[in-house]
Amino acid sequence: MTMIPKDDSALWIGRVWSNNEGGPRVVLVKHHQVYDLTPQYPTVSDLFDSDSLETVLRDWDDNPIGSWEQLIAEGNQDYSLLSPLDLQAIKAAGVTFAVSMLERVIEENAGGDPQKAESLRQELNQAIGNDLRQVEPGSDSAQKLKAFLQEKGLWSQYLEVGIGPDAEIFTKGQPMSSVGAGASVGVLSTSYWNNPEPEVVLAINHQGKIVGATLGNDVNLRDYEGRSALLLGKAKDNNASCAIGPLIRIFTAQFMLGDIESEVVNLDIKGKDGFSLSESSDMKNISRTPQKLVRQLIGDHHQYPDGVALFLGTMFAPIQDRDEPGSGFTHHVGDVVTIHSKHLGVLTNTVEHSEKLPPWEYGVRELYKYLFAKNLLGS
Repeated sequence: MTMIPKDDSALWIGRVWSNNEGGPRVVLVKHHQVYDLTPQYPTVSDLFDSDSLETVLRDWDDNPIGSWEQLIAEGNQDYSLLSPLDLQAIKAAGVTFAVSMLERVIEENAGGDPQKAESLRQELNQAIGNDLRQVEPGSDSAQKLKAFLQEKGLWSQYLEVGIGPDAEIFTKGQPMSSVGAGASVGVLSTSYWNNPEPEVVLAINHQGKIVGATLGNDVNLRDYEGRSALLLGKAKDNNASCAIGPLIRIFTAQFMLGDIESEVVNLDIKGKDGFSLSESSDMKNISRTPQKLVRQLIGDHHQYPDGVALFLGTMFAPIQDRDEPGSGFTHHVGDVVTIHSKHLGVLTNTVEHSEKLPPWEYGVRELYKYLFAKNLLGS
């Protein structure tokens, strides 16, 4: 698999660390050539607020820095790939697929204990069947199903956001906190039940316009969230627990949001112990359209002046046993997690304990110190 698909019509935006410049650079990749946009667009946030973004990028030919293959080549001493986001808020929509919705109900009822999960899974499937896959969130039929489940004592806060009128949208990480392709992703050393969540991530400018998409890993600690939904922040937001990349593919006349709505996001996990797992998440099965999720995220009710990224959720909920029968899946240190799709490329990361990874120290202040020193902030 190549990190980005070979498509001469594609426009890709990313960020790289330049050892020569001593800081991050905003780059454009097209026709497998890389261009430095930083002199005119010092942040990705600035770039995404540009008028006629596609035209700007199609016409750009200044500051070439080499080929894409050279940039990502092993042993490159000049550049290293970063997350393609900078100032954007990082948000995530949860429980957007019926399968993951049922798994959240199981987590809650199992109290974070994977040993109890299998029997609960069978009980819920017998009681609910496939009804949830056919129910439009917030519809009259959803309200009728809610009343039925409440009568049966099966209602849950996860079902509320899964089929109710309001989507779950939470903060996955702070601006500048995500890691990019090739970096390590973190899970807490105290977690015994955790998993990757392979997702499409939308890039949205401050006006609420969806300008592109990329891949993301919404690393999740199932045991923490299963103990209490109020531990969501602990389950989701830790050092290096959010991976995004490799690059943001800009929406153009040749690549549109409709392509994302039918994208299949694939996941491969390979462990040092010989364990392997391959699954996929089909965006056709999402319960709420990306446009509806974006409207719940940004509008008159909430603004994001530097733009925002939105994880769209996943139908992937790993239940394959790894360590012992009935224990389900959990990560081991050293797992190689590869997320890939036809239009968005390949995002690969290796699992490590968050506490052992380098601390996150390069935030917004450090970025602006660098931009000021390079006279890139303008008037």
